[in-house]
Amino acid sequence: MSSAHVLQALCLLMVFSTVSAQHGYMHDTGEEWVNTWRQGFNFQCPHGEVLVAIRSYFSEKEGSDRLWNFECQRTPYDWGEPNECWWDDISRAGMEWSSVCTNNGLVAGVQSKYFEAVLDREWQFYCCRYARRCPYSCWKTNDVPEYLKEEGEMVVPSYGYFIRGAQTTFSGVLRDRQWKYILCRMTDFDCQFENF
Repeated sequence: MSSAHVLQALCLLMVFSTVSAQHGYMHDTGEEWVNTWRQGFNFQCPHGEVLVAIRSYFSEKEGSDRLWNFECQRTPYDWGEPNECWWDDISRAGMEWSSVCTNNGLVAGVQSKYFEAVLDREWQFYCCRYARRCPYSCWKTNDVPEYLKEEGEMVVPSYGYFIRGAQTTFSGVLRDRQWKYILCRMTDFDCQFENF
């Protein structure tokens, strides 16, 4: 192999390494995360997509914090584009919190800020509304993670279910949270209700 080929291969390797490193923070778990320890983050799905999977990794030695990873999926084609999007209610660090997107919205993003004094985070959902679709057949998941201080993972069980919000509790002793995500189907027709 000539030196020109080696140089070209090294250049390509550097380009691919730089591109993959810009997507998210890599921790020794091999996962790509949207945040680093004890840092705030703002994650939004691409326009027209909503959250369908959430994963987290806990570390007590890193301030009882979690690394977070999110996945999005396009909404059904016949829904068109979202009519509006907004940041909904904000939680307070160290407190229980329950939030469902107002105005029949679906969760399309998350932002969070870490508070060292409490060893916890504030949370806020980014919500998007599609036409005048209404939720139905809603239910809460089991606790995620199942036990405090464990890895957490929630994947929407099948296409046609969407995350509308969550309910979360905080353990002041173990300094960790458990989540119950609120999943719903959405009507195939426009409905007349503001919030269902």
